[in-house]
Amino acid sequence: MTMAEKMKNSMVFFNPFAKDNPVVVQILGICSVLAVTTKLEPAVVMGLSVIVVLAFSNVIISLLRNTIPTNIRIIVQLVVVAGLVVVVNEMLKAFAYDVSKQLSVFIGLIITNCILMGRLEAFAMSNRPWPAFLDGIGNGIGYSIILIIVGFFRELLGNGTLWGARIVPESWYEAGYVNNGMMILPPMALILVACIIWVQRSYNKELQEP
Repeated sequence: MTMAEKMKNSMVFFNPFAKDNPVVVQILGICSVLAVTTKLEPAVVMGLSVIVVLAFSNVIISLLRNTIPTNIRIIVQLVVVAGLVVVVNEMLKAFAYDVSKQLSVFIGLIITNCILMGRLEAFAMSNRPWPAFLDGIGNGIGYSIILIIVGFFRELLGNGTLWGARIVPESWYEAGYVNNGMMILPPMALILVACIIWVQRSYNKELQEP
């Protein structure tokens, strides 16, 4: 592998973390950010699930890209993603049943996540398996970072807990502290994402509109 290829692969992997984040730059996957971030644990599990599905679906589509007829490529992509989502869903039911119940239908809705379909169509269909794998991992991590940040603040400020463990001391409540009930409402997820966008664009001038 040449130095140029290494640099390109590095950009493919790291850019989605911040500079080209799928949620706060491309504005994709917002629905799941609203739905699964009231607590940190389901946010982490959802993020990991998307990383796995996105990485392996990218690789599979990249391997098949030269044999898929153009007129049915979207159907093939959906079938691949759906198969991987079923596997992930069954694994969660087997090893993390409580979290699986919390995520409910949202694991299944990974199939329609715009991030997945966008990366399959825009990258995996025109690149080799290794770069496609890195693209899937990078975009999955970028998506997960936003979920974890939003889930962290919503659970901490909304419930006083993290991962179900009490963080805010009981003495604070006795002194008059009250959890912010608005944090567990869907609009607060949008507000937190908006704050992340504002911070990111403040540090990345090239993302600011003229």
